[in-house]
Formats: sequence, C-alpha cells, structure tokens
Amino acid sequence: MTHTIIDSPIGPLTLVRGDEGLTGIYMLDHRPAPDEAGFGERDDAAFADAVQQFGEYWAGARTSFDLPLDPRGTEFQRRVWAQLRAIPFGETRTYGWIAAQLGQPTAVRAVGLANSRNPLSIVVPCHRVVGSTGALTGYAGGVDRKRFLLEHEMSAAIGASGLDSVA
Repeated sequence: MTHTIIDSPIGPLTLVRGDEGLTGIYMLDHRPAPDEAGFGERDDAAFADAVQQFGEYWAGARTSFDLPLDPRGTEFQRRVWAQLRAIPFGETRTYGWIAAQLGQPTAVRAVGLANSRNPLSIVVPCHRVVGSTGALTGYAGGVDRKRFLLEHEMSAAIGASGLDSVA
C-alpha cells in the first residue's frame, strides 16, 4: 500500500493505492475515520494518473474517472458501489432508486449503510445519493462538502451544455 495527499477545493484528499488500484480516497475528518496505519508509505509519483484526473474533474473537464479501483467490501457493498458509478454526472438518485436497481426495493437502509462505507469518495460518487425527498443526507466528509460537490457538478454540467451562456 502507498498513499499521497492532494489539495482540492474541499480540502486535502488522501489517496491510498494497493497493487490492483485505488483502495481509498479520504477527506479531512472523514467519517467513519479510516485506519491510517494501513495507508503505507507516501509515494506521490505513484498517483500521477489520479492527480491529473482530479485536476480535470475540479476544472469541470472530467465527468467520470478512469482509474484502476480495488475497493474492499462485501459483495452487497460492491454491488451498491457499482450502482453509484451509474449515476450520471450532475444528477442525483435516491437510496430507494439504488435498492430498486439491485432488485431489492426494501433494502433502502442496507443501501444507505453500504453507501456510507464507500471507501472511494468522489470517484465512486456516493455524494450523488439523496434522501427520498431530495434532501441532502449524511456524507463521510460532511453535508457541506456533499453540497459543494453537487453544486460543482451541476454547474459544470450546465456549462458543458452551453446553457450558461444563455441570457
């Protein structure tokens, strides 16, 4: 395992990589707090691809990430995380929508718990999941960061469509 720390508009992000790909992306005050003992040595050079893609994301030029990922979780969690990656940039979905996509419409709470355990914040966009009323609900980095990420994506999506130039 190796790690690096990169700057971002939402504060420093710690990226952790194993042999197969990224295993974690953590924000300052991330909840639940990751076990930093498992981050390994710092190796900034090993993350050039991620640094570039995050730079493009923050600039509004990237709507999805193309990085090798190796999230650690149960089979159910990995199925939920796969559904998170299906949520389009600049859009949101509810926990109920994810449960329905999994063919388990009554598993809303289990989906919420799996969502909260997503180790790959932003790249696996758990911030795009909202409550059934559209309200912003918990987020590992705090609701303010979730709001910022959603506003960033919606703004970038509008800009990419050319709507921001319409008077």
